[in-house]
Amino acid sequence: LQGIFVLGLPYALLHSGYSGLLLIILAAALCCYTGKILIACLYEESEDGQLIRVRDTYEDIANACCKKLSPNLGGLVVNVTQVVELIMTCILYLVVSGNLLSHSFPYVPVTEKTWSVIAFVTLLPCIFIRTLKIVSKLSQLCSMVHFVVILLVITYCLTQTHQWSWAKFRLSLEFEDFLVSIGVIIFSYTSQIFLPTLEGNMKNPGEFRCMLNWTHFSACVLKTTFALTAFLTWGEKTKEVITDNLPSFLETLVNLCLLAKALLSYPLPFFAATEIVYSCISKGNHSNYRPPLLTLTVRGSFLLLTLMMAMFIPHFALLMGLSGSVTGAAMTFLLPSFFHLKLKWKKLSFLEKCADISVFILGFLCSLAGIVCSIKGLLEVFG
Repeated sequence: LQGIFVLGLPYALLHSGYSGLLLIILAAALCCYTGKILIACLYEESEDGQLIRVRDTYEDIANACCKKLSPNLGGLVVNVTQVVELIMTCILYLVVSGNLLSHSFPYVPVTEKTWSVIAFVTLLPCIFIRTLKIVSKLSQLCSMVHFVVILLVITYCLTQTHQWSWAKFRLSLEFEDFLVSIGVIIFSYTSQIFLPTLEGNMKNPGEFRCMLNWTHFSACVLKTTFALTAFLTWGEKTKEVITDNLPSFLETLVNLCLLAKALLSYPLPFFAATEIVYSCISKGNHSNYRPPLLTLTVRGSFLLLTLMMAMFIPHFALLMGLSGSVTGAAMTFLLPSFFHLKLKWKKLSFLEKCADISVFILGFLCSLAGIVCSIKGLLEVFG
């Protein structure tokens, strides 16, 4: 999920300057930390001091925290937030697909919105995906395409080192643009909604913390390198989707690769969102039978929703910033720190409590400010 949104990081640096580099590193550290405390909420100590996994999902953690108010209130909030984040991700894939097709074939008299519709038509078979087995194969292809794209862009940027200048980095910042950049950077790291399932399916769950450290470190290095080399190459001319800056001979190739990646990435968040909605609809029904008409209706509705949203908000960076500020901050910072404090308060040290409270406050402030600025930016664009 994180791969294609790396394209917005150079644009984020344009509006955040040197602080953007620190934000990419800080976001990696904070996301790694909240991933660990989220997984810690799945476990409780037995009488002999052994950790036992007593919860399986993000929803279970939320319900455990809110059981005094309502048995299912926490799970409902988490499910709604997860669905919003996943659907926003799907919308972004459609938006960027239209953008990529438009710039790949500039001489074809077709608007960017029409290209998004064409991309949408190729995604209609998603309605018939029934298992994660197919989705996992598509995700493997995505990973291969992703590394090819990153390698091509970085290689080109390295050939332009003669025009690099650190003077391109801003020292003075526009506060509102900076806050939108925070949302973009946060969204590029969000993965918490998948961590409970990932940890539960690991052959050796004891290696989860080590795995999280290395993956976030690797992601931080890759994203910093990519964003820095791209911004140093184009400076003030950096565009929302960095591939728009590439020379024509390379742009078309990279754009087509990214288009394939976007279309191959779409089924994962789409499948996850529809499964959450269907599980909520059929809660209490222990039968594995799913009425075909209901399944097709849910999936078809979600497909059309993503298309309609892509038509009305065709602005990649602003939409990504809004998503990161709303759902990304909630799922990545606010809820993990709140749940950890709620479930583990008596067993946490003073420093751990301070860390969780600090993450919560930081997440709340970033989310609030990012929401206001992203919405203001969208309103100005429509105006």
